[in-house]
This record gives sequence, structure tokens and C-alpha cells, in this order.
Amino acid sequence: MTSLTPLHETYCKWDRTPPSQADVLEGLAQLVSTSLWGVHDIVQIIQHEILKNTLGMSEQQSNRLLRIPQIQSFYNFSYGMLQRYGRMFIAPSLRRIIEKFPNLHDKPLTPTLHFLVGALNGVLGDYLLKYQNPLALPMVLYDHYGALQQGDLAGRVVIFVHGLCMNHTDWSRQNFGGIGERLLAQRDNNFMLYLSYNTGRRISANGRSLSNMLEDLINRNPGITSIDLIGHSMGGLVSRSALFYGKQNMYHWIQMVDNLVCIGSPHHGAVLERFGFSLQERLGRFPFVKLIGHLVNIRSNGILDLRHGSVRDDDWEHLEARIGLMDDNRKPAPLPTHINTFLIAGTVEFKNVKNKALSIIGDYLVSVKSALGEHPNPRFQLKLPDSHKAVFHGLNHFEIQYHSSVSEQITRWFYPEHDDYANSGVQTHMINMPDQAEPQLHGIVET
Repeated sequence: MTSLTPLHETYCKWDRTPPSQADVLEGLAQLVSTSLWGVHDIVQIIQHEILKNTLGMSEQQSNRLLRIPQIQSFYNFSYGMLQRYGRMFIAPSLRRIIEKFPNLHDKPLTPTLHFLVGALNGVLGDYLLKYQNPLALPMVLYDHYGALQQGDLAGRVVIFVHGLCMNHTDWSRQNFGGIGERLLAQRDNNFMLYLSYNTGRRISANGRSLSNMLEDLINRNPGITSIDLIGHSMGGLVSRSALFYGKQNMYHWIQMVDNLVCIGSPHHGAVLERFGFSLQERLGRFPFVKLIGHLVNIRSNGILDLRHGSVRDDDWEHLEARIGLMDDNRKPAPLPTHINTFLIAGTVEFKNVKNKALSIIGDYLVSVKSALGEHPNPRFQLKLPDSHKAVFHGLNHFEIQYHSSVSEQITRWFYPEHDDYANSGVQTHMINMPDQAEPQLHGIVET
């Protein structure tokens, strides 16, 4: 089925060369010398609010005053000052660095630059893509050692999909080798691949791109026997979207997928995004404070999709406004039945320390119910057996991405022993128990 939004196909043809250090400098130079969405309107709103609520003018009086030529000149100056400063001073300085050090074109990003570029893509990714800014990340795969995937692949391939504002290097930490390291230790002729992509795009657009990429991957590597997908946060939704469109397009890679693991993924939305939208709606009722609502609007489409966990084009493309509605207008996106799907949730609430607020917050960003696919409407429920779910008490949204206990649980799911599913309940892990808890409970698994 062809997408109703032609831009999706354009996205899939985007240059697959990751940015160099020179690209980062050029991208920043372009960013500081061009205007962002909404900034022009925000400056105008500030002036209106000051006139109406500080000086007590009516709407008609403030409009009449702002149409005075001298006021218009001041308005244009206040709007363009920062842009001119960036264009005349900051951008030329950045470009002089590129000219002085031409070898920056060949230098890959450092971990710090990966962090910066990933964060910018999460917040402004669709803007960067629209204006062909070099900071816009293409969708590429890296191997376990941080190099671009180029060689032949065979056997079992595990693909890791990171979350919003993150990057492919976030799957491990100094003290934790990560899930990939643990799976490689199984010596199962497996390859670990790490996806890098622009998290500011629509989740469904990234899902289509990933689906196309995987079809191309198996066509170029006929020795691949199976595929596993592991997604953290937004990455789990992108993986689900890829499966949805892969099945819709009857791609061959779908039949090769054995396992899908979603770690802290907001299948039914992220609490903070919905709270922020609700707060934004209410702020608009108060004088001057509604300016904050306009500031909040300057965020990427990828972030907007996290409000309800949208993974399909038709969840958003027919909405009259970009920001959309508070109501959940999603369409169901069922999981392929032949795939073993596993869901992992984190929570800062300890099992023996109940707190209603923490139970809603979950891992600070995603509630436990959303991460486990539970929904009051049966159409949206991800109907999985409890043995395919795990809750980690004491781990926040970012710790569950690389913690050793999470790696151990996923390994047990991928390589089950004969008694691993003897108990069909949700796997409950107690991590970093409070001081009053028994020390021997650290890291145990309750079933």
C-alpha cells in the first residue's frame, strides 16, 4: 500500500553518509543563521502580551500600536538581531575552522559530537531534514565495534534501535558491556548491528525507512538466517512500525524475524508528553503565560508521536493541525503472530515501597502499563503472555537500556533453558533496593 504522504519515499532515499566533524560545524553554521519555526510568531506574541497585560491595552489598541512604522521597525530589529549575529559572526567563524582544518571532512564524530547531533535530531530533526542541513542524520547501521556496517553478513543478525535524542553508542556503558556483548558471548554465529537514525522524524516514516533497509539488507546478504529486533523507548515503536509496513508491503525480511524486544517503549504514549500537551492547552487560558505554550510547539514530529505511541501514517496525516488533539486517534497496529515479542518496563518504584505518583511515572518517562502494552481498549492491547513481560524495579528509563540484569533477561528469552517458562507470570526484577531491604535481594529475579 502506497503511503498517502509522498515525502516518506523521499526520506528513504536520503544520503546514507553519516556526518563528519566538518558537517557538524557547517550544520551549526546554517542553524545559527536561519530562523526556526515559530520564533517570528513568538516575538510578536511577546509584544502583544506586554501591551495587553502589562500596559492594560485592548486587543484592538495593541494591534493599532504595533502597526505604527516605528514599532514595526523595532519589531523587525528584535526578531532579526539574533539571526544577523549568527549569520555575520558565528557562522563565518565556524566555516573558517573548516577551511583551516580540511581534514575534518574525513573525521568521524566523537562520542560527545554523537551525543550533540543525536539530541539536535530528536528536537529539530524534521526541520534539519526539510532544509537539508548536514546535521540531519541518515539511517545507517553500525557494527558492534562502532564502524559502519559494510561486510557480508550471515547467520543470526540482531539489530538495536535506540530511542529519542539518543544514538547508536548508548547501548553500553563503562561498567556494563550491554545487551550486545552478552548476546555475542553465546557464540551463536550472530552479528550485532546498531541503527542510527533521525529521531525527530515521524515514527511511521522511520518505520518505513527501516523496513526498506532490512529488505535491502537481506537481498545483499542471502546468508542471513534470522533477524532479532531490540528497541529502546521510541526504538521499540520504530521497530513495530517497520514490522507493520514490512507485512503490508509483503517484504521477505518479515518472515525472517524471530524475536522483537521493546525496552521501556511507550506503546500507549509517554506520560510526560501527554502531560506537557495538557499543560500547554491550559496555559493558553492565562495572560502572558500562554507564551510558554507557543514555545512548547517548537518540537519535532517524532516527539509528538510519543504522546499516544503512534506508529502508522494514518495516526497523524489527516489531522487538521500539526500538534493534533489530546484524544487518542490511533489505529491498531497488531504484531505479526509468528514473532516472539517481549516487553520490558522499568520503574523507579520499589515493590515494597508503594507510591501512587511513582506508579504513574514508571521509569520517569514511560509508565509500566504503557511499556507492557496494557490498555483499557482491547483493540490497542498487545496481547502477550505474562512470561513475555518483565518489570525492573529500581531502574529508570535510561538504565534499562544497558543494565546487566536486562541483558540477562533478554538472553534467557533468546536462549531459554527447559525450565525458564515453568512459571508463566511476569518476570519481576528487584534492582538497587533501598538500604532497609535485605542486601541479598540485589539483582535477584522473582517469578
